[in-house]
Amino acid sequence: MLTKRKLAKGKFRVMFTMLPIEGVKQLNLVGDFNNWSITQTPLKQAADGSWSVALTLDGGRQYQYRFFADGQQWHNDWQADAYVPNQFGSDNSVVNLTVEEQPAKAPARKKAASRKKA
Repeated sequence: MLTKRKLAKGKFRVMFTMLPIEGVKQLNLVGDFNNWSITQTPLKQAADGSWSVALTLDGGRQYQYRFFADGQQWHNDWQADAYVPNQFGSDNSVVNLTVEEQPAKAPARKKAASRKKA
């Protein structure tokens, strides 16, 4: 599951959360943001068994990622923004941090100058 909060200067704080996985003792977040390192971004386990980690990421792009359990099993985030096929015959999860452009406001109409009769 993803929660995203927009920060200043085009950054986002993204909370990656995974529901409990039976028997898993270590879970890592692996993706574009950490050069697909299987050890760099460990998640912390909560009392309810769920796992989470928060990252600050640059907005304006999409990141692919997966969860890696106990150094041997890959898991997707089934609440991701999207999924894309990977070179291993499965899918990567996607977090979308592209900022929707706000439509330009129409220029304010100028009031017609009132004409005074002399």
